[in-house]
Amino acid sequence: MRHVLMHQAGVPGLPSDLTTEQLCDWDHMCALLAEAVPWWPPGTAFGYHAQTFGFLLGETLQRKTGARLATLLRETLTKPLAVADELHFAVPAPFLDRVARQVAPPGPPPPGPAPDSPLARAMPPGAAPDAAFANRRDVLTAQIASFGTMSARAAARLYAALLGHLPGVRVLSAEQLAAVAAVAYTGTDRVMEMENISWSPGYSPSRPSSAASRPGSTFGMVGTNGSAAYADIDTGVAIALIRNRFSPDFTAITRLDAIVAEAYPRPAQPE
Repeated sequence: MRHVLMHQAGVPGLPSDLTTEQLCDWDHMCALLAEAVPWWPPGTAFGYHAQTFGFLLGETLQRKTGARLATLLRETLTKPLAVADELHFAVPAPFLDRVARQVAPPGPPPPGPAPDSPLARAMPPGAAPDAAFANRRDVLTAQIASFGTMSARAAARLYAALLGHLPGVRVLSAEQLAAVAAVAYTGTDRVMEMENISWSPGYSPSRPSSAASRPGSTFGMVGTNGSAAYADIDTGVAIALIRNRFSPDFTAITRLDAIVAEAYPRPAQPE
């Protein structure tokens, strides 16, 4: 489980001819990953499991509990947090009309990954999200746990609950919260081909605007369409920005985080 949470399981790749319809088929994807040859022995390297992460983690939870992942999400998190109608892995059909349509930015689309690159092998065309992909009814209603559909309120409320800010709701113990934010890997990302990245179990431990943050204080995630959410232990801030302009830039959350950092400065730490 730790290898999966740390993107060190070694199975980030997908077949080059994978279709979006196959990506929407949970059993097909889990069988595909069960037969995959790891790129490296689990735990020996790091590489962002862009599309496989949710299936690896979700199928493990389903086999352990006997419940569907969407049910676990609702019963253990979104229902107690009063956001069951606002945060989904698979959007229920009656809620589809409430989902904002993703809009492509003006101008030509950004270039995709170089052919045969690690990122291209991890995110083939059938699994590469863009505005049209995100608006597909079969994608929205499928249980694809590497991404979800949510409101900003729901995402921020989830992170606030992880911090322990919601009365009557305890998601993590103090020890678990510290472990979630603790930097557990620093080095090379073999999929994204980036150096000097840092990762905590399941999360990125960096602020979107690079605002000052104590290592072990911030944890969150940015999304392919420029949405993001995070929590900061030292300042007590939980924030989310969900947008419908599908662009891989993080301008909006970077500006918002800079405002938050000014309004809620990091407390002085003992030397």
